[in-house]
Amino acid sequence: MKADFWNRFTLAALRDRMPAWMKNRYVLTILIFLVWIILLDPNNLISRAREVKTRNRLEREKEYYMTRIEEDRRKLNELRTSNENLEKYAREQYRMKRPDEDLFIIVTPEEERKIRRDRKVSKTTKPAVKRAPKPSGN
Repeated sequence: MKADFWNRFTLAALRDRMPAWMKNRYVLTILIFLVWIILLDPNNLISRAREVKTRNRLEREKEYYMTRIEEDRRKLNELRTSNENLEKYAREQYRMKRPDEDLFIIVTPEEERKIRRDRKVSKTTKPAVKRAPKPSGN
């Protein structure tokens, strides 16, 4: 009985149970090659797909930052060229006003969502606090 069990797993028994198309050495070579390329090679298809995805994400980020840099350069040029633009920027961005003026801020629902989102993010990311060393009481 035990001999029958182990005889099923000999190479000859396995070869007899294989389909005819798997006995062809070219098919077997191609299958081994595909397994090697897909899974085992250091430059396999899975890691290659991951790298392509990362590259595309980085290219999108690069494009975003390039447009932001161009926009900031344009704003900086406007601020450097005239005092009216500087005053306008200070009023709009930093809510500055003259002493004899009243300031009314109208917040759209879109801006309100952004403000709430920014507050939520700032609550979750607490900055590291550096503490001064305690003075030694000699």
